[in-house]
Amino acid sequence: MDHGEDKTGKEVDIYRDTWVRFLGYANEVGESFRALVPVSLVWATYAVSTAYVTADAVDKGKKAAVAHGDNPGRTTRVAVAVVDTFVWQALASVIIPGFTINRVCAASLYLLGRTTRWPLPVRKWTTTAIGLSAIPFIITPIDRSVDFLLDSSLRKLYEGGEKHK
Repeated sequence: MDHGEDKTGKEVDIYRDTWVRFLGYANEVGESFRALVPVSLVWATYAVSTAYVTADAVDKGKKAAVAHGDNPGRTTRVAVAVVDTFVWQALASVIIPGFTINRVCAASLYLLGRTTRWPLPVRKWTTTAIGLSAIPFIITPIDRSVDFLLDSSLRKLYEGGEKHK
């Protein structure tokens, strides 16, 4: 059996089915630690997430190119696969979750400052813990919302287009 397949014979997508997928969450982790680390480190986590998004889009484009061979419309199908994957991943893995965790952390730091007498370092570490613990809860709603958004807009432009999944 090819090591690129799992036990059911289904091809393993390195960007969806392995630890590599967690690179897409690097910016959420960075936002969680924003109160504790230099901003340049937070921006570096965005670079990691953006590299993940770009690599996944390129991978889906290559797969679409192989799947469509020399058929007419191949270039369009490859472009659709790349654009759909990139836009979906950019929204669902970088932009919306990064903003969400940023706001959760900012609000928690503010509220802790207004409602407790904890020292600033304790409030910052608590804010980081809140941000990290929020990540698993925001993933599915954001993914579903981005699916709905793209199904209602961009994907209508390329009827029958390749979805990110």
